[in-house]
Amino acid sequence: MKIDLFVRDVHVYNSYFKTFQKRNAAIKDGKFFYIGDLGPESFESGETVDGKGGYLIPGLIDIHLHIESTMVSPATFSYGLVKNGVTTIVPEPHEMANVFGISGIKEMIEASRDCTVDMFYAIPSSVPATSMETTGGAIEIEDIEELLQSGDVHCLGEIMNYYEVITDPDCKTNQILSYIKKHYPDLIIEGHVPKLLDLDLQKVLFAGVDSDHTHQTVEGMEARISSGMFLEIQEKSMTQEVIDYLIVNGVDEHFCFVTDDVMADNFKNTGHLNKLLKKAMKMGMTPEKAIYACTYTPAKRMRMYDRGVVAPGKIADFLLVSDLEQFEIEKVFKNGKQVFDTAAPYVQEETGKQFPEHFYQSVVLDPLVEADFDVQVEVDQNQCECRIINVADGSTFTKESIVEVEVIDGQLCWEKSPYALIATFERYGKNGNRAHGLITGDILKRGAVATTYSHDNHNLLVVGYNKEDMLLAANEVIRKQGGICCVDNGEILSMLPLPVGGILSEEPLESVGQQVEELTKALQSLGYQHYNVIMSLSTLSLPVSPALKITDQGLIQVNEGKIVPLVVR
Repeated sequence: MKIDLFVRDVHVYNSYFKTFQKRNAAIKDGKFFYIGDLGPESFESGETVDGKGGYLIPGLIDIHLHIESTMVSPATFSYGLVKNGVTTIVPEPHEMANVFGISGIKEMIEASRDCTVDMFYAIPSSVPATSMETTGGAIEIEDIEELLQSGDVHCLGEIMNYYEVITDPDCKTNQILSYIKKHYPDLIIEGHVPKLLDLDLQKVLFAGVDSDHTHQTVEGMEARISSGMFLEIQEKSMTQEVIDYLIVNGVDEHFCFVTDDVMADNFKNTGHLNKLLKKAMKMGMTPEKAIYACTYTPAKRMRMYDRGVVAPGKIADFLLVSDLEQFEIEKVFKNGKQVFDTAAPYVQEETGKQFPEHFYQSVVLDPLVEADFDVQVEVDQNQCECRIINVADGSTFTKESIVEVEVIDGQLCWEKSPYALIATFERYGKNGNRAHGLITGDILKRGAVATTYSHDNHNLLVVGYNKEDMLLAANEVIRKQGGICCVDNGEILSMLPLPVGGILSEEPLESVGQQVEELTKALQSLGYQHYNVIMSLSTLSLPVSPALKITDQGLIQVNEGKIVPLVVR
C-alpha cells in the first residue's frame, strides 16, 4: 500500500471518544489513510516521522475572526497562524468592506488564495453596521448574491445590528435575513447579540441568527444554549465562572473557542487560538475537552466535515505536540505536508504590494486646522451640561454620564476642563461630516492620538487634551494615508502606518508587532489604562457596542439605537 507519510509512535487524539490512543498514522494524497497499530513495514512510505511518544492533534480551526484586527495582510496572517497550529479559519472582512465595499471583500479573498492556511470567508452582513455612520462602502443584497454565486464564501458573517433586528421589521438587516432564509435556507448565519435575554434573544433566533461570540455570562450562556444557539467563546468571556460552567454542564457540542480580534503584538508574542486552548487548560479544562472546542465543534458548526478530526478520509491537517499540558507545538502539517518545524528556521517571505493601487489612496481628507476642534454650542449661560463617554479597563463597552463644562461666547471650553475631546471626521470624500464629544475614564491623560483604524466605519478619529497635539496627530495620519499616531507636547511619540485602506500594513508580522508594542507603550505613557489599549480606542466609534459611542453623525446612544446631542441642557 503506497502512502506519502507515516507517523509512528504517537498518541493520536480521537475526537469521537475525546481521548488519546497510542497509534500510528498513515497519510496519502493529503488525507489520513490509516490510524492504528500497523507499523511502517505494512506500507510503502515516502517518508516516516518519529512521533517520539508525543501527541498528534488535528489542526486548530478558528471560525470567527477579523484579519484586519491584526492590521496585516492575509499572507502575513497565515504566516503567523501556521506556527501557532491554526490550519483553517473563517475570516469576516467587514472592516475592508466598510472601506471599499464588495471590492474590499473580493481583494481580501484574492490575497488569500495562495496562503498556507485555508481561509473560508464569511460575507459581511452589516456594512455599514448602522445607518448612523458614513462608510466608504456598503454591502447590499445584490452584493451578497454575487458573493454567494462566486463560491468563494462560506457563511453570512455576524449580524451586528441586533437592535434593529428586534425593533424594526423593515430594516436593511431584516431584509437581508429574509432574503437568505428564502433563497439560501441552509446558509450558516453568524450573530453578534451582546446581553440579549428572553424575548429579545429569541426574536434574534427567530430571525435566523443562531450563534453569538460576544462577552458571555453564565446566565447568558444558559439562555442561549437552551434556545439552540451556538456559543463562540473568545478570551474576554473566559472567566473562571464561565469555564467552570462549560466544564461541568455537558455542553461540549454547543461551544467552541474563537479569537475574534488579535492585535499584532499579542499574535507575535503570545499566540493565537492555541493561546486560548492553553488558557482553558490552566483554568481547569482537560486537554481533551479544550482540543475538542478548538477542532471538532468549530468544524461541525461550519459544516466542514472534511477536517477537525484525525480519521481516514479527513484532510491531514495536524500538529505534533511534545508536551500536552504546555501545548508545545513541535511540527505542523497541512494537507499531509510539513509546513512548520520548531527546530528549523521559519522566516516570512516578502510579498510586496498585494492590492490594487487605489487601495493605498483611501483617505480623502484635506489637512485639518485648529478650528476643526472648536465646539460651538447654542446656550445662553456660561456653562452647560454635556454627555460624556466613560471608558473603563476590562471592557470595550462604555458608559454615559453628564458633566458641567464652561462656555464662553458660544464655545465649549473643553481645553480648560478635566476631560478630553473626541472628534471624528468623515474621510471618504462623501459629505464632510464631523462630530465632537467629550471623553474620560481609563484613557490617555494628556497629549493626543489619531487613527483611521476605528471600527467599523474607519473614519478619522482623534482624542486629545489640546488642539495643537490633536492637529499634529491627525495631519500625520492623513499624510501617511492612514494609521495611528500618538503625540505629546508637540512631539510624535509613535506612528503606525496603515496604508492599505487606512487599516492594513503589508510589513512582516515581526515589524508590525513591534510597531504595535511601541504604540501601546506610548499610549500607556500618556495614561491610557486598558487590557487592550488599541482595541479600546478603535471601538469608541463602534455604534453597535454599548453604551455611548461617536460617529461622524454624532454621539450614538447604542442601546436605544439613536443619535443624541452633546449638550443635554
